Order: sequence, then structure tokens, then C-alpha cells
Amino acid sequence: MASPETGVLAARGRALAVLRVRGAALAVALLPAAVAVVLLVGGATGRLGTEGGWAVARWTIGGLTVLSLLLATLVSVVVARARPALSPSVPIAEEAAPDLYRLVRDLADRLDVPAPSAIALTPDCDSWLEDRTHRAHGPPRPARRAGRRAPEAPVLVIGSPFLWWMRVAELRALLAPVVAGTGPSAHPDIAAARRFIRGLDAAAAVAARARGPLRALPLRFVGRVARLLLRAVGEHVVLMERGVAAAASERAQEVDYGLRIVAQEQVGLAYAGWDRLLTRVALPAWRMGRWPSRLDAGVVSALTELSRRDRLAEGFASRLGERPACDLLEEPGTIDRAASLLAARLFHGGPAEPGPDWSPVGWQQYPQEIVDRKWRLEAARLHRVLDELPAVGPADPDREAPEPSRAPDRSTTPADAPGAAPAQSLTYAGARARTSAAAHPASLPHALDPAPAAAASPPSPQLRARREDPRAQGGPPSAGEAPLAEEPAASAAPTLARVIDRLARDTRAGDLVAARLGAEVAREEREQAARQAARSAQADTTDSTWGDGPADGGLPLFPLQPPRTARELLADHVTAMVCCAAVDTAGAAPGLDWLDGPALLVDGTRRADLGRPVLSLVDDGDAEPLRGWLHRVGVRPEKPVRLG
Repeated sequence: MASPETGVLAARGRALAVLRVRGAALAVALLPAAVAVVLLVGGATGRLGTEGGWAVARWTIGGLTVLSLLLATLVSVVVARARPALSPSVPIAEEAAPDLYRLVRDLADRLDVPAPSAIALTPDCDSWLEDRTHRAHGPPRPARRAGRRAPEAPVLVIGSPFLWWMRVAELRALLAPVVAGTGPSAHPDIAAARRFIRGLDAAAAVAARARGPLRALPLRFVGRVARLLLRAVGEHVVLMERGVAAAASERAQEVDYGLRIVAQEQVGLAYAGWDRLLTRVALPAWRMGRWPSRLDAGVVSALTELSRRDRLAEGFASRLGERPACDLLEEPGTIDRAASLLAARLFHGGPAEPGPDWSPVGWQQYPQEIVDRKWRLEAARLHRVLDELPAVGPADPDREAPEPSRAPDRSTTPADAPGAAPAQSLTYAGARARTSAAAHPASLPHALDPAPAAAASPPSPQLRARREDPRAQGGPPSAGEAPLAEEPAASAAPTLARVIDRLARDTRAGDLVAARLGAEVAREEREQAARQAARSAQADTTDSTWGDGPADGGLPLFPLQPPRTARELLADHVTAMVCCAAVDTAGAAPGLDWLDGPALLVDGTRRADLGRPVLSLVDDGDAEPLRGWLHRVGVRPEKPVRLG
């Protein structure tokens, strides 16, 4: 078995290669100055001529010297001032987790390596060491001694799901190879090479964000130089980090090696549960302007449910009787809340601070405040799209299908019906602004609340013609005129039967509704992205020229919203309508499944068999499977459904 020193020596050799590239770049920048010095000294001593070609050479080399020194100074200043990017994390003070700091220091003593300088948590299933010694990343430090800079220990970043799912012994075994990496990091040559690489990377990022011709032109040159040097040292950096990792792994085998194998199995399980929790449970709440405040506690429930369903995970839940690693924190709830807010910002682009439009939600309130609202907003959007479709009369094989251009004007739909209020745009952001943080489902705003601007709009020409037409007032048609096709009432009550009949009767309705739903959701997502971009621009008060600001596209850095097809959107909206009808007419209730998100509970049991009947209606226009499911559950589709 190789010794840890073998990996350190290999890493040091690659670090020296990186430093040689840095020295070569400095030599190239100083070469014109060296030639200029030779020419000046030679002319002063008489060994070189002072007139003719020698004079021209001196002036030419002198100009190149000034230009090269100015460019070298520019590159050096940008590299020195550019702030290396930091991984988003929640810093943990020693007063907030003394037991955790004690565990890490004891582990470092057993490994005979320096202890990390601090600990931070990140909402991800990973752990690493991060150098935060740049002057912009912390308080001013005392002046260094003469000679080489004494390297400071990096910060230990721990994935927050590990603290809640893993036991204390498992966490110690998992962190052993990570903490062992502080040994190679303390080597002066490796530390200097890493600082050089981080400076180049930060300078390239600054050049990519440059705006304005006066700043973009010089910074574009700096970016090209930085990328050239990064390509020159790329292979050496990869091999250096491999050597550091190999040395840390060899050293960590002396501590809890057998238990580390079990801990690695828990890492894969935690990653699966964390991903399902974010995409299926947290994402619907984020889209509605709410953020679950106990995500890390929720991952324990999700993983427990996963271990119950998956035979490969049998026995993992029995570990819950041991002491969890979150007990090492003084206030786990406060840390969980901060990590949950950071997760919402990273994966969805939410605000950095809670507010009226961005409020937390607990797991007990999730079914009523998130699931029920989500269903009713989607059901309201579906009915609004149905109201805008061209009218279809009774099924008649000889009847020609109506032209799409004869779709009723939006000004003649429910807004103009007597006693009906004009429809308002149904967006999750609109619901976010209209609903308070602690709103009860019974007090939710109606999804079709009137818009003040629409109420003052004048009637359209079609509406005036319809009001002046005696047939529109119920009068009989004149002689020789065919009766008008019967159209559904604009203010028809929102019922599930209406949705089923329309999708099953008209073969084109499914495609048309799916397309309009896709356009509506895409418009809402664009509006939400614009608001997030404006919010990020207002919140960014730091100097972005030298800072590690957000990515070029802004937050979220890691979006979770998967692209959904129009058919999938239609299926989701029909499912929401069915669930609303089941809640209102069959005594069902909204629920939360830790792995699948919103769930329908009938008699306290989750019904997971709704997907196939809905797909049969959406894809094939066959409503019989769905009608059979409704009959078995006791749902009455002809009854009106509350949309808000």
C-alpha cells in the first residue's frame, strides 16, 4: 500500500510545474525590459553604438518595455483584486455547534493534520474543503512574517442532509478523508499553486462580466491571458489534485475504515432522497412563493419512506434509533431554516430574505396551503382555457367542425356575462401576492377575482352586435334564417363533467387545450424570470467588477424545473381538476407524499391509481376509465368545484 507521503510528493511536483508556468509568464513580461537594460548599458559603456540602428532599437525596445510593463501590471492587478468564487453555504460558528467542532478537531488529531479553520453547511449531498483566505472573504488578518506566507487551514463545507440523516459515527467516518486533505493543503508549494489557479479563474470570470467599452477592452485582454495560462497548467492541476486526494485517502484509512463503507452507502441513499424531496415536494411550494423551512428534517422522512418501499434499503431505517449527527448542533431548527432558504435561492432563484411574497411553510400546513392551492389554481387555469376555446355544438357526424378563427373574443367570455366578474390572470405569482403567509384554505382568494382594469373596458363590437341582435335576447329567428348553434353558457359552473365531455367529444380539443396551457405556463415563467432578474439586480450591492457575483444567467444557479410537454401539462391540470372534485364532493383530502409530492387521500389512504385513467382521457379521448375511477371513489363530476 502506498504511503500518504507518496501522494504528497506527486502533488508537490505538479504544483512546482504550475509555479514554473507562472515564472515563465513573468519572464515573458519582463523580457523587453531586460533587452532595454542591455541596450542602455551597452550604449552608456560604449560597447554598443549610440546612433543609427542602435538608437532606433533603443527607442523601439523602450516603447515595447513600457507597453509590456503596463499590460503586466494590468493583469497582475486584476488577478490580485479579483475575488475567487465561493460555494454558497451557511457558516456555522463554534458557539452554535461546539460538539461538531470538537468532533472535527479530534478527527484531525487522529489523522495528524491541521484542523479546518471553520465549518459551513451547504444544501447538497457533498462535502469538501474550501480555501477562503482571500482578503475579500473575511476580516483582515495580521501581516505575514518575513519569507513565505504561512498557509491557513481551509474551511470544511458539509452537506446539510448528511447531518440529519447520518449518525454521529457515520459522519465522522465520512469526513475522515475530507479532513485529511488539510495536510497536503498546508504545503507551501501546493498552497501557492492553488492561489495562482484561483486568481486566474477569478480574473477570467471578471473579464466575462465586463460591461462598457472602456472596461471591456482591457479586461478582454486580461481574460485571454488568464485562459491561456489556465490551459497551460490544466494537466498539472488535475494531476496535483489527484495526488492530494490520493494522499488524503491513504491517510484516512487509519480511521474508521470499515464504518466508512457503510457511510458511503448512506451517501447514495441520501442523494436519492434529497433529489426527490427538492423536485417533487419543495419545487411546487417554491413556485407558489412559499419555501419549506425544514427541508433537512423532511429528508429524514423521505429517506425513511424510501427505505420502506425499496427492498435494497431494508434495515436502514433501524439506524434511526442511534444518535443523529444533527444533535451536534445547538439549534438544529435555526440551522435547518437557514439551509432551506439557501436551497430555495440556489435551486429556484428565490429572494435571499423572507418577506410577504416569500414566506416559509411548515410540513403540517403543506397539504392545505400548497397542495390544495396548487390544484385549484391549475383547475382554474384549465377552465379559463376551456372558456376561450371555439364553441362546439352537439355531436353530429354531418356537422362541419368550427373554424378556429371563430373562437369568441376574450372580451365576450365570462367578463361580459351578466352577473359574472372578468377573469384575472391565474399565475402562481399572482396567488403569491394575494395570499398571506398563514392563509387558511377556506379564506383563499377566488381564482377568478375581477381585475380593476378589465371592469372599465368598453364592450367589444361583437358584444354590442350580440346585444342588439334580437336572437341574442331570446327572440325567435326570422323567417328563412337557420337557428344559431347552441353554445355553452359563458358563465357555466366549473365542473369536472364539463372538462371530461369537452376532451372526449372533440378530438381537437385536447391538442388545442394543451397548446394554450403550454403557452400560458411559458408566459408565467417568463414573467417570473423577469421579476427574479430585477430582484437580483436590486439586491446586488457589492462591487461586481471584482466580486464573485451570480452566474451570467443570474440565479438560480441550479434550476430544478424540468421541461414539461404540452400533453404533460394538460394531464397535470386534468389531474388537479379531478382532485378538486374529489375533495369537494367525495370527502377526500390533499396530502403529502415524501417521495412523490402532492397526493390525494381517500379515507386516509393515498390513491396512486389516478394517472392511467387521466392519460387515457388526455391521449386517447377515452373517458370511460376515468368515469369508472370516479364512480369507485364516489366523486360526483356534475357538481361545481371551488376554484379559489
